[in-house]
Amino acid sequence: MQEKIITFASPVFFLLIAIEFIIARRRQRHLYRINDAINSLSLGVMSQIIGVFLKVLAVGVYAWVAQHCAIFHLSGDDWWVWVSGLLLYDFLYYWLHRMGHETNLLWAAHVVHHQSEAYNLTTALRQTSTGALFGWIFYLPLAVLGYPVHVFIIVALIDLLYQFWIHTEQIDKLGWFDRVFVSPSNHRVHHGVNDLYLDKNYGGILILWDRLFGTFIEEQDAHPVVFGTRSPLRSWNPLWANLEVYKAVAADAWRTRNWWDKCRIWLMPPGWRPADIAASEPAKSFDLQRPEYNPPLSGARMWYCLIQFAVSLQVATHFLTVAPAAHAAQMVPYAIWLVAGLWIVGGLMEKKRWYAGVEAARLLSTLAMVVVSASRFQLVVLPLTAQVVIATACIASLIALGLIFKTTGHGHLSR
Repeated sequence: MQEKIITFASPVFFLLIAIEFIIARRRQRHLYRINDAINSLSLGVMSQIIGVFLKVLAVGVYAWVAQHCAIFHLSGDDWWVWVSGLLLYDFLYYWLHRMGHETNLLWAAHVVHHQSEAYNLTTALRQTSTGALFGWIFYLPLAVLGYPVHVFIIVALIDLLYQFWIHTEQIDKLGWFDRVFVSPSNHRVHHGVNDLYLDKNYGGILILWDRLFGTFIEEQDAHPVVFGTRSPLRSWNPLWANLEVYKAVAADAWRTRNWWDKCRIWLMPPGWRPADIAASEPAKSFDLQRPEYNPPLSGARMWYCLIQFAVSLQVATHFLTVAPAAHAAQMVPYAIWLVAGLWIVGGLMEKKRWYAGVEAARLLSTLAMVVVSASRFQLVVLPLTAQVVIATACIASLIALGLIFKTTGHGHLSR
């Protein structure tokens, strides 16, 4: 259900992104960079793909607890169940979100949403692929109280979809609305790396939770919000975006000689390090005025990456459509192919030389699969028309890839 609703909502998302882009340009506030937008959207697409395989945690555990451990048996036919369910979900979301900033284990997943140094509607779609690993724990009180699974799924979607529109700099303060609800102004603060704004405004729909628990701060004109993270990602690699903090924390846990620190580091706040590691490797100071990560890219190469991402987006829509009725053995290779495409686009935007070869190999393998017939391997059943279209697209992409690198040369690519 969730995949279908997100899929149907996607055209609305992109329409609103286009409107925001036009408004920003008319106001001469160029808040969009194509490479950053592609990276954020790639991470959103990847999160939906990986989410298909993590549904057993996101929904399955909830369903089991609701069936076997519920104190009450609430009915989805009662309006008050929906209203109270949404309020309780938003309250629990506040604590998940807050813990996502106060513990390394949860920050490692949530950091993905904060890595962009831009703040626009594409940032809203920049979602983690690993959040479901532990996030489900926070919503079990709903299951114990007896809220039906379909109520849980719908209120979760309402809470998630609400948060899309608040990721914009084009809407200023909204008066009384800012005092009750999470608004663009309130949420801009949450994404700030300024000392003043760190770890504030965690609410999903209601900002009242922050006011109640002392984590609210108002956006201040004297202190413009600077977006990103204190340890900038500086990469367009969507896989690395999901793994960077896990790797950093695991490395410190491995190297420290204190066994207690090896365990507790995962539950400590981001930035905390064991004493022996901190002494031997002092943390780098954070520069609020750092330049944005924006490696220059030729127009032809940028258009190539944009078109390849657009194709991957359409194919991912098909993936999400067929996933509920397909077997895992069919979907795993499909998912790997999609994620590989997003990863390669990120590498091409970073101008790393060897990604061109990997992209050529991906296109050739796709072409070979279509020629042999994908249906023979029971991966995806493709009609003849679709096979012709895909084969033509692969050949055209190979030609374009060759022309781009022949024109620009390899010498301008970094290793």
